[in-house]
Amino acid sequence: MDISFLNVDGITIPEPPPYKIKTVEFTRIPTKDERTKILREARYNLFNVPSEAIYLDLLTDSGTAAMSDLQWSALMRGDEAYASARSFFNFRKAIQEIMGYNYVIPTHQGRAAEFLFFKALELGPGDYALSNQFFDTTHANIVNRGAKAIDLVIEDAYDVQKELPFKGDIDLKKVEQFLSDYPGKVKTIILTITNNSGGGQPVSLDNIQKLGTLAKEYNVPFFLDAARFAENAYFIKTRDPRYADWSIPKIARAMFDAADGVLVSAKKDCLVNIGGFIALNDKELYQKIRRIMVITEGFPTYGGLAGRDLEAMAQGIREVLNEEYLRYRVEQVTLLGQLLDKNGVPVLKPFGGHGIYLDGLAFAPHIPREQWPSQAVTCAIYEQGAIRATEIGSLVFAEKDENGNWIWPKLDFIRLAIPRRVYLLDHIFYIAKNIVELKDNADQIKGLNMTYAPPILKHFNAEFELVE
Repeated sequence: MDISFLNVDGITIPEPPPYKIKTVEFTRIPTKDERTKILREARYNLFNVPSEAIYLDLLTDSGTAAMSDLQWSALMRGDEAYASARSFFNFRKAIQEIMGYNYVIPTHQGRAAEFLFFKALELGPGDYALSNQFFDTTHANIVNRGAKAIDLVIEDAYDVQKELPFKGDIDLKKVEQFLSDYPGKVKTIILTITNNSGGGQPVSLDNIQKLGTLAKEYNVPFFLDAARFAENAYFIKTRDPRYADWSIPKIARAMFDAADGVLVSAKKDCLVNIGGFIALNDKELYQKIRRIMVITEGFPTYGGLAGRDLEAMAQGIREVLNEEYLRYRVEQVTLLGQLLDKNGVPVLKPFGGHGIYLDGLAFAPHIPREQWPSQAVTCAIYEQGAIRATEIGSLVFAEKDENGNWIWPKLDFIRLAIPRRVYLLDHIFYIAKNIVELKDNADQIKGLNMTYAPPILKHFNAEFELVE
């Protein structure tokens, strides 16, 4: 692969990863004509593109990790008893040791944890849930119950080019003002670490601890959306000099000690392909969730999962605390960000933990918002190099007002999410090469007309046609 046209001066190449490859999966790059036809048949929604037509899949970092030999061997230890299986107790022990919460409830993935949690809280019309920024399924679960999801991330998070170490922090003054203005109406505060909607930006330990104190003062349950807790802990260690000598487990425990519990999609930092959980200290809330979950998730000791899945999660949550793994993980993402930035591609700064976010509005400024510029760029990236990314902007978060007019979000991103322990540095160079080439010809990218979209989580099922 010729990358001679890329500016690589001053770019830091990561040190070797702390693992080696034992199994490979073969892939191919469809021809340009094939990619054009596939896009049209998928109605310009990358969720509809078959995986065998994808060369590099950056749609999500959720459930896409390569499991380790220890995780694969752990699968063989799975106890498939319906109730109180040995695998559950091993899983619970791992969560309790790392997070320190008394009660652990497995679920089949993170959105199931959210559904159970909000139902148990009896969240409903007239209620509010606060966050730095809710991601799509969390927001949808709140709205689906008739409540309102309020994002209170710091204002600097909306400045794409501003370099701040903890751009995912919640605005504590706004939180306190909201709690004061709506007494008894805020049913929970959920802090997303790292902040996915805002570019994978970390949250400082100070911010987490102060928010915990504020939530206790107002008697509001404070939970962490901790899908990427280990990456957040790594950023605290490397970006806050006060914690440079702390271990990753110690920093993680300090984060958990500040909160009442966690909602977790284990498909991220637990390094598994399926799974999630709720962990908390409130016995009454725990028992309420247990009663509810039997209807949809199954018995509380398996939560919609097989015993082997619980074993893989228990092993994965221990492995992710390896600092050398986290270093390589973050540096690989940083390398992609540097290659794109130095070659004129507009990217969110600083670079996040699980992916690089392109500024869709700056990438294709000739496309009006009504023609979904970030979705159009996402499709163009696939057509360019068989790379699947995802839009994290208007398609995910735009809503219509009472007159049917779109209310556009402040940020409009294309997310290049890097699966954990999957791709090589050669792949990173391939991604950069294709996106830089596309940016050089961005004025050729056509906008899209939306022909169909459901009212909730529209990005999964929306359909488009090219603007000719």
